[in-house]
Amino acid sequence: MAVSRTKAWSTAAAVTGALLAVAAAPGRTAGAGTPQGADAPAARDAAVTLLVGRSLDSRALDRGRAPAARWCAAPAFASGPCGAWREQRVRATAHGAASLLWNPALGTATLPTAAGGPLEVALAHAEAGRLTDVTVRDGHGRRLAGEVAPESGRWHNTEPLRAGEAYTLQVGAQDGDGTPVGVTLAFRTARPAAEGTRLTAEFGPRPGTYGAGEIVTAELSHPVPADAPEARARVEQALQVTSEPQVEGAWHWVDATTLHFRPRTYWPAHTVVRVRSGLDGVELGEHGYGGPSEPLEFTVADRIEAVTDSAAHEMTVRRNGRVIRTIPVTTGKAGFLTRSGIKVVLGKEAKVRMRGDTVGIQKGTKEFYDLPVLYATRVTWSGEYVHAAPWSVEAQGEENVSHGCTGMSTEDAAWFYETVREGDIVEVVNSGGDRMSPFDNGFGDWNVDWRTWLAGSALTPAAAHPAPRADTAASRLEPTT
Repeated sequence: MAVSRTKAWSTAAAVTGALLAVAAAPGRTAGAGTPQGADAPAARDAAVTLLVGRSLDSRALDRGRAPAARWCAAPAFASGPCGAWREQRVRATAHGAASLLWNPALGTATLPTAAGGPLEVALAHAEAGRLTDVTVRDGHGRRLAGEVAPESGRWHNTEPLRAGEAYTLQVGAQDGDGTPVGVTLAFRTARPAAEGTRLTAEFGPRPGTYGAGEIVTAELSHPVPADAPEARARVEQALQVTSEPQVEGAWHWVDATTLHFRPRTYWPAHTVVRVRSGLDGVELGEHGYGGPSEPLEFTVADRIEAVTDSAAHEMTVRRNGRVIRTIPVTTGKAGFLTRSGIKVVLGKEAKVRMRGDTVGIQKGTKEFYDLPVLYATRVTWSGEYVHAAPWSVEAQGEENVSHGCTGMSTEDAAWFYETVREGDIVEVVNSGGDRMSPFDNGFGDWNVDWRTWLAGSALTPAAAHPAPRADTAASRLEPTT
């Protein structure tokens, strides 16, 4: 008769503390009575041996160190200078009892390293049976994402384990006769390094309501350079953006400290967007550990799109696809052509003083201007606006006479000012001007095609925008009947 036993041990190295076998097979109760009838002996004896491994990708840590001093991680929930891999064998039974068996050295081919600090579960070699489900939760009840390698039937996590965190691993399996068996393992990872070395992210925009073109930004507390792809992948994987409704989207590294997230197409109207960091405690190799960051939530209003055709001297404004106003405009004349492409509203100023010398036009020249301007809606940091231009009303709808801004009547400018908000879409076509740059003069992110956008991610396309998953579901390896 199987007897539930517990065993714990601690390690002195920086990956993990203890491992504990505590619970029953899925659908059964630990310590339950022996089943009655002719099949009882088979149920008592049902068991499989599982291989449970915890390892780190040590390639980033190996740089600059002598081979003898390389830091490698033991799959037996320990780490330190070592020359071989180790794993933990766990006996799962029909009642959840487990015998913890030690195998001191198995090669890396048995438990391969993968970026993200993998935790792996598999049946022992030549063991009859199959895994059915694997669930890992942290001390707050959040599920650790994982997947199965189809060719091997091994489960591994797809988001990093965090330092200083308690985890519970529940494994369900079937033996060679199809009898359910299982076990629950609890382990705790070691605390991270000192607070001052930890990487955090500050998200933008501020909480509020924005237009359908709004970009999510993440500013890191210290750089993660392009020559550290493993660390970048772990950072990006930990910065989670979810939305209702769900969209396809991805992060793009603008530079070593800045990431932008956008959907493949504009946000749907009335979307709720939530951004959170799972960096706290994540190991980043020579870049230390992640730290805690404040989450962000914002909503998307009606989808407002303003498209200016410079050749037609006309702006068409749509709300949720329906035209709500057509406005005569004037845009940049020769030598001052308005930037073409997609921009988003950066802010609004009821009154602003515009001077030519702020954009390189010298005072005293015929092109110099110094004007008070009303209802100014900013679309670039360098000073391009949509604004009231009562001095050019006769040209509006007829010719382009501005120094690069989009001018309209005071009435139309007031209406536009009251209608749009930050994040709304302002596009200019047929201007002949330079294309709006993606990142250095506002939010030109929408001018980047999707293939190029994904190339700026440190993850594979599938990992950059994974399919939605229910947080309460286990990782089902094979359908059960």
